[in-house]
Amino acid sequence: MTGDEGGGQADTGGRGRVETAEERADRQWQDLMQEIRVAQTGVQILLGFLLTVVFTPRYASLGSTDKGIYVLTVVLGSLATGALIGPVSFHRIVSGRRIKPEAVVWASRLILIGIVLLLATLTSALVLILRVATDNAIVPWLVGGVLAWYLLCWFALPLWARSRHTAKKVE
Repeated sequence: MTGDEGGGQADTGGRGRVETAEERADRQWQDLMQEIRVAQTGVQILLGFLLTVVFTPRYASLGSTDKGIYVLTVVLGSLATGALIGPVSFHRIVSGRRIKPEAVVWASRLILIGIVLLLATLTSALVLILRVATDNAIVPWLVGGVLAWYLLCWFALPLWARSRHTAKKVE
């Protein structure tokens, strides 16, 4: 039996849970809010620090390339912040309209976009910091290593676990 068959009847959701479509949407929304809290905190702290850099004495001595990297990093951080705060605004605007399942879908998409933008922000910030702090020749290697680590932790491992779990259910 699915939640779509009887207008809110119990459904296992493919995971053995017995919950209505509304209960599933509520649970999924709570899960999304917990995930957002982690990502929002990181991106907001990073953006806060980035916004102050332009007012430091050292900023004036940066070359045009480093200033360009800085501007790109601030823009990426701002976009990530918008995407990660978006689900909260979305929920507030559509609250009471009985479209929580759709809100969950849109919030999930915004969070994924925000995480990708956060990845780009962190990578860009790392490029800038390492260019200023080290010999430019090693920067691509250091950034590439950190980027590979982020990609492994944030995308490769979850996708691998998802495919492995899905493959077991099909058997």
